Amino acid sequence: MKVAQPAAPLAVLGVSVAIVSTAAIMIRFAQQEGVPSLAIAFWRLAIAAGVLAIFVGAQTERRFEARSLPKQVWLLVIAAGFFLALHFASWISSLAYTSVASSAALVTTNPIWIALISWLLFRERIGGWLAVGIATAMLGSLCIFLSDTMLATPTINQTTAHPNPALGNSLALVGSLTVCGYLLIGRRLAGVVSIWLYVTLVFSAATGFLLLFAWLANTNLTHFSQLGWLCLIGLALGPQLLGHTGINWSLKHLTPALVAIAILAEPVGSAWLAWWMFDERFELLQLSGFTLLLTGIFLALRSPRS
Repeated sequence: MKVAQPAAPLAVLGVSVAIVSTAAIMIRFAQQEGVPSLAIAFWRLAIAAGVLAIFVGAQTERRFEARSLPKQVWLLVIAAGFFLALHFASWISSLAYTSVASSAALVTTNPIWIALISWLLFRERIGGWLAVGIATAMLGSLCIFLSDTMLATPTINQTTAHPNPALGNSLALVGSLTVCGYLLIGRRLAGVVSIWLYVTLVFSAATGFLLLFAWLANTNLTHFSQLGWLCLIGLALGPQLLGHTGINWSLKHLTPALVAIAILAEPVGSAWLAWWMFDERFELLQLSGFTLLLTGIFLALRSPRS
């Protein structure tokens, strides 16, 4: 007999996933206001890191912990920040070239890449369901690429003068691959560094790398419209802090598999919002790919080895 899941964590998880689903929409609005993608990534993390630094810095225990971290841990934290910076820089940039639905779906493929990385590097066996999930997700990704590349629909990024779906989809996959480094390092340091200190340090490191990327690209980081700034603040306080904090809190009360599967609702929510606000409709092949991709990730997450 199954034990009923507690109502409060389920409600928090649902609201948190809904909040996270708005990220791509706010990014698209910010891009329409002329905010560069690197600037969006920088301010999303910079504001979040600043809020967390105030919260964590007020705790004597966390300050002592930070001072006592060994050099190897600091290097891993910086590496995690580098991967996180690349993730946001590539994924947010993808939304300037392809549809919200395709970008949001492809960037969620990290469970597939982590399974393949674990098989290649750590020789972890890929079970039957996981193999089926990987194959299904790969087929879905291929359908999305074919649909976005071959069908020049007016629904794909209407606000971009020269949309490039193939480039946008590729950047979304890069965003998915790079977040794997962040997640794998986080798994390595779980139990070594407390979660709030770890997130604060990684967000701060990622902010530093994004500032470097923006400087190298000569990116404007300050002169934005009022709506542009509202989108940046909303991204940091909403999806980055409230959304992900709620998901992390729910992990204390719900199984990781349930939480991971619930997160698959994020690209669905983003796609629905994009259809409602930007009239981004699905082509048949794109919808088939979207469905196959999420089904594949679901099957992979259901595998005991995920």
